[in-house]
Amino acid sequence: MFLGNIEKVYILDKAEGNAAQINDHPAWGAVWDFNTHQTQLMDVSTNTFCASGMHLPNGSYVTFGGNGAVGPGGNIGSVKNSAGSGAFDATYQDYDGTKAIRILNPCTDADNFASSQCQWFDNATILSMQKQRWYSAAEALGDGSIAIIGGFVNGGYINRNTPNVDPEYEGGAAEPTYEFYPSKGNATVMQFMITTSGLNSYAHTYLMPSGNMLVQANISTILWDPNTNTEMPLPNMPGNVARVYPASGAVAMLPLTPANNWTPTVLFCGGTDMPDEYWGNYSFPNYNTWTYPASADCQRITPEPQDGSTPVYVQDDDMLKGRTMGQFITLPDGTLLVVNGGRNGTAGYAQATGQTPSFDLMPYGESLASGPVGTPAIYNPNMPSGSRWSNAGLGSSKIARLYHSSAILLPDASVLIAGSNPNIDVNTTTIYPTTYTAEIFYPPYFSASVRPNPIGIPSTLTYGGSYFNITVPSSSYTGSANAAASNTTVVLTRGGFTTHAMNMGQRFLQLNNTYTVNSVGSYVLHVAQVPPNANILTPGPCLMFVVINGIPSNGTMVIVGNGQIGTQPTSAVSDLPVSVQNDAATGSGPSSSQSTSGSSSKTGVIVGAVIGVVAALGIAGALFGIAAAWRRRAASRQHPSAAYAMGATRAGFGTSGATALSRHADEARNSNSSAFVPLQQDNASMAWNASTVSLQSSPYRDDYDGQPHYDPYHADAIGRSSTGQRM
Repeated sequence: MFLGNIEKVYILDKAEGNAAQINDHPAWGAVWDFNTHQTQLMDVSTNTFCASGMHLPNGSYVTFGGNGAVGPGGNIGSVKNSAGSGAFDATYQDYDGTKAIRILNPCTDADNFASSQCQWFDNATILSMQKQRWYSAAEALGDGSIAIIGGFVNGGYINRNTPNVDPEYEGGAAEPTYEFYPSKGNATVMQFMITTSGLNSYAHTYLMPSGNMLVQANISTILWDPNTNTEMPLPNMPGNVARVYPASGAVAMLPLTPANNWTPTVLFCGGTDMPDEYWGNYSFPNYNTWTYPASADCQRITPEPQDGSTPVYVQDDDMLKGRTMGQFITLPDGTLLVVNGGRNGTAGYAQATGQTPSFDLMPYGESLASGPVGTPAIYNPNMPSGSRWSNAGLGSSKIARLYHSSAILLPDASVLIAGSNPNIDVNTTTIYPTTYTAEIFYPPYFSASVRPNPIGIPSTLTYGGSYFNITVPSSSYTGSANAAASNTTVVLTRGGFTTHAMNMGQRFLQLNNTYTVNSVGSYVLHVAQVPPNANILTPGPCLMFVVINGIPSNGTMVIVGNGQIGTQPTSAVSDLPVSVQNDAATGSGPSSSQSTSGSSSKTGVIVGAVIGVVAALGIAGALFGIAAAWRRRAASRQHPSAAYAMGATRAGFGTSGATALSRHADEARNSNSSAFVPLQQDNASMAWNASTVSLQSSPYRDDYDGQPHYDPYHADAIGRSSTGQRM
């Protein structure tokens, strides 16, 4: 899943028995419109199961690899290749995706979606990788090209046999090489993929300012030079906590800001310290993983310290709960939201383990995890140690988000949450079913009575060069203009390509700025371009937000760089004007007491605070179902600055213990609105025009807090084509 532009979110599923049909086969691609809440199916030829993906400099997206062709029940496709894996399946009509390179140019409503220019290009006979890759890593480089690292050749639980006598190739099941898109030569063996044999699926990769790359898998960490294939060892992960799939910890780069001189620090949280002998092999784990508690441990590492010191892992605050498959989403206010996951076990699915010999004895169906964590939490990297985590005022989702869950930041600064399917094929009747209900999480800053409405945001940014101006109208804030201007930041966020509880390419970068306050209460931000080093923020699409006192504007899509693959032009950083204040100037935005019930995702006034809300989405009736709407409660009555503390204060971030909770109860973020609420579509006839789902009819199963889930196998569940025609 990824945000293509300010209108469209693109979604890919594995090839499986979804009821929605396109061109006479199950659909596993769709596009959802953020503004209209309508959806269209998209035809995808190859099996995208467990592909990787990344942005390109011009704003397009590319995905790599996947699984072989499969048919009903996840069985190998009806037409096999020379190695015995699926080349094509006559029922699902999917082709082998293990070498596929798929490219999409995101389109808007102004474009012709029927045009091939707006559809997936997916033809492995024309464009493909050199090697078969399933669960490969992908990381953009400073020139906009992409490094593609490792992976399985075909499916399995972890990437090894037992005994592990061939850690390099595992008898042909593992792929220890890396290659580039566009190609820069032959695929080359990467020693790190051998060192980390077993637990190296979806390796965590982060490009550093030097052009080297942080790579973490199993319990090992390196800096890797993709130009020379040189590895520089870094410390092992403390506590032997695995973070890569299927341990699936939450991992993200912390915000890059002028205060830290845009120096990357990467945060690792959760996963599991399950002993090596418990992991098993390609077939299944040796241990009943769902009984093994996930880790709550968090570690930071700064791979390239500016003082020249040796990089080390630094113990950070534990999460409030242990999680596997938790996912970090970097919010525009510089905090990190963690959502989804389970208290026990790992990602993946199986029909047996070394301790449970048959499927009928598996207590959670095919799921290898248990104990869904429905309550999100927010991590503030600027808070003192011991008080960085909070879930104050955040409610809980009733939907289990386990294996194959995903989340991404939307242009209005809310978060789309989707997926969960720890099943080999569609299964809507098991304990953790194939989930067709998506949600939107509204972070605490939605309690604000007004949002910034900046004017003059550019469409492109350069690496260095002349600064630009953004005007903030007086209606964008309340109170002192000087205070608002001095607490305004301009940030770039990149949600990345999100899959399996990770966001490939996710970044947050704050631009340097000064300001001039005008007598009428408006002020002008003088904003520097991106630092003149494309390794810090690789060329491509980002959302730009203007954030005042922790309250973000709507995001505007911008392109960083020249839109082409190649060495990016750079210029010297221009000097910014000195900030100018005006003591008499004030804002004219409404105060919180002036807000009324309801909500708006547009710029300007947010009427009726909505804290932690989640909306259900329906994609063509089979990729996402629609849950009946819950009513929002009354608006939050607290002042925005109290609702979401942004400074290095303790407000909203209580310390441990009942005394501390009581002491800071008046300061904590709170809401009398549930944190997870379906989108306001009380009239079923208005819900997702491209969908055939009815909120009253019978094709539903699997209760979700008393609300039914869509059953794609029901005879009445008729799909639509991308044109809206009944199939």
